[in-house]
Amino acid sequence: MKITTIIGCGDIGSRVGKILLEQGYSVQVTAKDEERAADLRDKGFLPVVGHFDYQEDTPEIDVHGQQVFYFMPPQGGGKTDARMLNFCRKLSAENCPEKIVYISTSGVYGDCGGEVVTEETPVNPQTARAERRVSAENQLREQSDRLGFDLVILRVTGIYGPGRLPVARIMQGHPVLLPGEGGYTNRIHALDLVQICLAAMERADHGEIFNVSDGEQSTMTDYFNAVADYSELPRPKQISLAQAEKEMNPLMLSYLKESRQMDNSKLLNKLGIELLYPTLKSGLQACREEQ
Repeated sequence: MKITTIIGCGDIGSRVGKILLEQGYSVQVTAKDEERAADLRDKGFLPVVGHFDYQEDTPEIDVHGQQVFYFMPPQGGGKTDARMLNFCRKLSAENCPEKIVYISTSGVYGDCGGEVVTEETPVNPQTARAERRVSAENQLREQSDRLGFDLVILRVTGIYGPGRLPVARIMQGHPVLLPGEGGYTNRIHALDLVQICLAAMERADHGEIFNVSDGEQSTMTDYFNAVADYSELPRPKQISLAQAEKEMNPLMLSYLKESRQMDNSKLLNKLGIELLYPTLKSGLQACREEQ
């Protein structure tokens, strides 16, 4: 039985892993503690327990000759992805994967002033969280060059789907920007991201980068209004950008200050992806059906 490994087995990892199990793979996954390991074991996975935040806590994990999905986000602070550093420390000629698919973020492009972004657009990280993602990409490239495994990078936009909607934020009364004051944002449904990850492992060539988005361009205000309508909640209060500077938390404000329109044509054409949910409307309807 062929083994594949998922580093960081949250919602997307669990969904990818479930499909791989159905395809006959043995799926090794990471778990932060024994409680999470027990849950993953009950689902048919082979858990390896350990933290990646510190070198001494990073587990010994055999990935030699395997296909590896790396879904673990960086730690919360700093400009370098320390978790990726500790993972890469475990790689060697004797522990070299066949291929790694890494979920990065579209945030590595920074603010593009609403312009269309392709995979040829240079990275320009403007927040520490984006710098950590660029750090992770570069670390994997260095290891790929050193050891010779294939590497594919997915620069993913905002993920939404069942259990991933900002309903609590809307219920808490958090505001959004007035129309015309917010830039373009981009999204991808969780189930489309799952099929994209699997297709990238199967069909993408070494060194390729893919922008992952449904291709529908809108704003964060459009998104929150649509989720409010879907959830039968009042739409959020709208405020000016000047007000937002005073009222919004820095993380949300950092998202709103970046504007870009992600081109997903390479994703569709090279990987042959047919999106399940090419529009937010269809994606929200699917959330209702799954719930």
